[in-house]
Amino acid sequence: MILTDAKIATMTQAAPYGLIDDGSVVIEQDRVAWVGPTGDMPRVYEGIDQLSLQGRLITPGLIDCHTHIVHGGHRAAEFEQRLNGASYADIAKAGGGILSTVAATRAASCDDLLASALPRVDALLAEGVTTLEVKSGYGLEAEAELTMLRAARAIAQARPLRVQTTYLAAHTVPPDYRGRAQAYISEMCIPTLDRAFQEGLVDAVDGFCETIAFSTAQLAPLFDHARTLGLSVKLHAEQLSHQGGTHFAAERGALSADHIEYATPADAKAMAQAGTVAVLLPGAFYTLSEEQRPPVAALRSCGVPMAIASDCNPGSSPLTSLLLAMNMGCTLFGLTPEEALRGTTRNAAIALGVSQVGIIEAGAQADLCIWNVEHPAELAYRIGFNPLSKRMFAGVFQ
Repeated sequence: MILTDAKIATMTQAAPYGLIDDGSVVIEQDRVAWVGPTGDMPRVYEGIDQLSLQGRLITPGLIDCHTHIVHGGHRAAEFEQRLNGASYADIAKAGGGILSTVAATRAASCDDLLASALPRVDALLAEGVTTLEVKSGYGLEAEAELTMLRAARAIAQARPLRVQTTYLAAHTVPPDYRGRAQAYISEMCIPTLDRAFQEGLVDAVDGFCETIAFSTAQLAPLFDHARTLGLSVKLHAEQLSHQGGTHFAAERGALSADHIEYATPADAKAMAQAGTVAVLLPGAFYTLSEEQRPPVAALRSCGVPMAIASDCNPGSSPLTSLLLAMNMGCTLFGLTPEEALRGTTRNAAIALGVSQVGIIEAGAQADLCIWNVEHPAELAYRIGFNPLSKRMFAGVFQ
């Protein structure tokens, strides 16, 4: 088919938006066959069925490149505790935080985890998400971690979208390994990674580098092992303090360093040299009432690609709106609307190491969003409003 009479934000040029004001997109099976100004469309496509979009905007399908969307239970009580003055670190040290979700997740079956995740997934799909990253990390034991990854894989069977899975067993140290973080890495994380890899459950490996989690030295054996398996790595870094995680991630050629509120200009330079994407997570910043903003100016100056994600999780970012995350990225972190859209399309794809998505060009996957807006900036501008008209995944309208 041909989608015509449209504005098209191809996201293939540096700025602004790679916008085509009066354009058409030719879809052949699950791919984009051609895109450009309607007047330039090759005559070979004459006679193909056309769908007039009457001036609507086409963008690539949105990509949520950092979520913990598979989990058991909720942490509404901790939300209340934080409002009464407790910090995220205080709650974690008292046995709450991640560990409270671990108990609920370990008690859930794969079917239970899938059923609880799907309403959250559906909220993202309704806003145009076509690619979703899902992390483990609430099991902290072999079978529970594998169950989480199986549930994540099952999402792609239950819903029309692409799912990238990330192994995050190095999320925090479980009680039975308290004081023995390195043993947890060697005795549980690495052997379970091997099992996940053999079962085809993992696309990348992540860790939480923080005072309440793991140091770079403790994470190094896990990351080194991941690379021997040919797996990409990424890292939760510099969220609550500066622990050297961003530089560590860059040294290992990580796909992304995520959060990075406490990253420095020197860290930004290292990321630029390594090609590591900065994944900004304004939902957690907002929920935790943080004040330290990521070094956006330094990231821009160094040419570090910036992505935005929901960080959907039960504790620090119970957010299931990528459009709201885009708005937060602009209002809280000072991104431009163009940077926000690039951060949920092209740069988000780079952060996941996936190709031919997040852009509209010949040969790219036909994952598209059609919006009832006049200009791409409206996607980040409005708050609590969803202008999605149609969502296409792999050449099929959903």
